[in-house]
Amino acid sequence: LAGAAFAALRGRGVARAPVRAAALFAALWLGSEWLRGVLFTGFPWLAIGYAQTPPSPLAGLLPVLGVYGVGGLSAFVAALCAIALRAGGARALLGWRTALALLAPFVAGFALLGHAWTQPAGAPLKVALVQTDFAQSLKWDPARFEEVLRVNLELAREAFAQPQPPALVVLPETTVPTLLDRLPEGYLEAFAGLAGQAGGDLVMGAFRRDAEERIYNAAISLGSAPVQRYAKQHLVPFGEYSPPLFGWFYQLAQIPMSDQTRGAPDQAPMRFGDQQVALNICYEDLFGAELIRALPAATLLLNLSNLAWYGDSLAQPQHLQIARVRALETGRPMLRSTNTGMTAVVQPDGSVAAVLPAFERGVLRAEVQGHQGMTPYARWGDRPALLAAAIAILLAALAAAAARPRRAEAR
Repeated sequence: LAGAAFAALRGRGVARAPVRAAALFAALWLGSEWLRGVLFTGFPWLAIGYAQTPPSPLAGLLPVLGVYGVGGLSAFVAALCAIALRAGGARALLGWRTALALLAPFVAGFALLGHAWTQPAGAPLKVALVQTDFAQSLKWDPARFEEVLRVNLELAREAFAQPQPPALVVLPETTVPTLLDRLPEGYLEAFAGLAGQAGGDLVMGAFRRDAEERIYNAAISLGSAPVQRYAKQHLVPFGEYSPPLFGWFYQLAQIPMSDQTRGAPDQAPMRFGDQQVALNICYEDLFGAELIRALPAATLLLNLSNLAWYGDSLAQPQHLQIARVRALETGRPMLRSTNTGMTAVVQPDGSVAAVLPAFERGVLRAEVQGHQGMTPYARWGDRPALLAAAIAILLAALAAAAARPRRAEAR
């Protein structure tokens, strides 16, 4: 979309100079990626800004401009190199305007790399993140239902079985393959008992049904603190709900629990000790502009995921890279508890403090320091990047309009 629009505008004489042309391309690219993240509920997986996690110098700009802004800068640098080389060869890159424009994003990013936008808050939280490692076919096999329940409980018991137990144990999205109100009697109480005896809490993903028979992809906390709940807000089309006019697909695919209701957009973080933990489930962490709604109250981010649907693919490391960008944008640690991987602890600077190997059952233990404060992105979201893109497009249009009479006179 961005390339087609750029080619059409250049063909009409818009933005002939290399720097202006690159700025126009970057603005169009940024706008197209942003639209991909919002139209039809959005699916911004693999926006090019995700490639700029540390040690890239541009990572320093993620807390300022977010993934779309940094993606736009990446497109600007690439386009400027291509346009300059095509116009004048390698010497064109050495012109002072082109060289300055190429270096500016990297210098700015490098200067901000490592800058502490947020500060430690409260006592660190000792956590244990569980990776259950159930194949998707096994998890939903009625013949293996009791096995799944048993293994979940055993892993929770293992997580708490320490001389100094964790304050928080986390199990992944849809830990149990049924509705909470259909679980065997005493099952949830067993989890609550484990957490209570250890003086801590446990968070697990589960399907919850309310009094009006609406189903939510949710998370629930059990243990020392009062019960706390979260319901997924950004649902996956077709997988978790059927868009209008597509009821036939819902009946044809027969995906389990695919008629869900979205949670409220203003859900409060869960509180554990000194920390306020903002939850997000599965691909909700793709939407940075939605996650910052929990700030500044939240001091930690927690993602519960199940990527077993994608098997042994690049989806797992890609999702971890997305989590690294969210940590940088918000200046908060991001904890990930997943079914098949990658269960990890990500620091506010985007570095991965600890990670479990994919497709292995286990428990990841860590002590995590919450953070408070606001990064520029947390404060303003995508607005500065979108404004810059709009200005670049407007200036290109004005320059083209001003040049048109001069070209007509030259004829």
